Amino acid sequence: MGKSAIRTVCKVDFDKPASEQPYLHNRWHPDIPPAATIKDGETVKIECLDWTGGQIKNDDFADDIKNVDLTRVHYLSGPFAIENAEPGDALLVEIMDVQPFEDQPWGFTGIFDKSNGGGFLDELYPSAAKAIWDFEGIYCTSRHIPHVKFAGLIHPGILGCAPSQEVLDTWNKREAELIAANKLDRDVALPPQPLNVHAGSADPNTKEKVGLQGARTIPGRPEHGGNCDIKNLSRGSKVYLPVHVPGANFSVGDLHFSQGDGEISFCGAIEMAGIITINFSVIKSGVSQLSLTSPIYIPGPVEPHFGPGRYIYFEGFSVDQHGKQHYLDVAVAYRQTTLRCIEYLRRFGYSDYQIYLLLSCAPIQGHVAGIVDIPNACTTLGLPIDIFDFDISPSAIPVKKLDMGRCAFETGKTEGEMVTTAGKNSEVSFGGGLNYKE
Repeated sequence: MGKSAIRTVCKVDFDKPASEQPYLHNRWHPDIPPAATIKDGETVKIECLDWTGGQIKNDDFADDIKNVDLTRVHYLSGPFAIENAEPGDALLVEIMDVQPFEDQPWGFTGIFDKSNGGGFLDELYPSAAKAIWDFEGIYCTSRHIPHVKFAGLIHPGILGCAPSQEVLDTWNKREAELIAANKLDRDVALPPQPLNVHAGSADPNTKEKVGLQGARTIPGRPEHGGNCDIKNLSRGSKVYLPVHVPGANFSVGDLHFSQGDGEISFCGAIEMAGIITINFSVIKSGVSQLSLTSPIYIPGPVEPHFGPGRYIYFEGFSVDQHGKQHYLDVAVAYRQTTLRCIEYLRRFGYSDYQIYLLLSCAPIQGHVAGIVDIPNACTTLGLPIDIFDFDISPSAIPVKKLDMGRCAFETGKTEGEMVTTAGKNSEVSFGGGLNYKE
């Protein structure tokens, strides 16, 4: 280290469609060929597109969010074969740095339209919306959500090793069973889909196989991590991943400048293209040595710090907005926690959609406070006071409303829809507070 430049093992091309770049892929499958080989112990740089492959633009309209093609997303850089890695080993991934490209110092946060992707609160806020964030060093600001500035806890949303065929078959089986049992008025999982599959440099026969079998990259999964969107998995973090195939076939992507716990709007981090620097080490027999059923990680030393007394915490319980009792349902509780924060910040002049976007990407702290006191789960959301340039504390009364402008909506709209009847027909327990099929 230090005697030569760090090798770049993947370069992306902004002038070429992501689907035509052989160092990218958008499915998990053991047969996708490695894009490069990395030595055990080596540190490398990996370039990544944003997770939509460049579909979202730096403008003041959300038409691109509303119409985003979700079959052309999650283009991951890789896979990369790691020398000496064998099934049963653990791959230690140490994140040395993550940065945006120098000539693209901006990112975006989106609320997807309920009919095209949705999000955690999509039954209440079903319209598409967008905020653009400008980067200045470690800080970001947005013309669409004024009076806010904070340091980014920059991190990858997705990293993981390829599944074996056995692990892949397990994923497809259990997710197919969930789809077959679905009673909700929404997709609950995404099965393999040949449409717009990208398998890197695979030959046509292998690409066809990947399209028929390959697991979608949207969810994280216990056997390998994947799309976990953990905001504290930032610079200096160490991640221990199970290895399932020779070479591990590691992939990474979906870089975030910042994110709140839960990434509640689904496209809720500050999404960006950028460069991640990683050191790889193989731990022989690491799965058994560490009892590694799912990935574990150690946070790094770099993150924004706010004093314990510089947060406002909001509580939520598993009683939904219609007063219906649910049994220890953390999803219901966290929705209610989020709504309490929206109600609070609305008083200062922000719209509900601006707050929804902000809570998705600002460094909020989400916690499960109680999960045993039947029937109510309790969750909390900690909002850092110091990201605002005015006083939002409970002592700041009477409240003075400010002109907050607006976030970006689709052409012809100046506000998003708000639905008050969402979840009225949900089940009493274990319903998640969502609408059911008629």
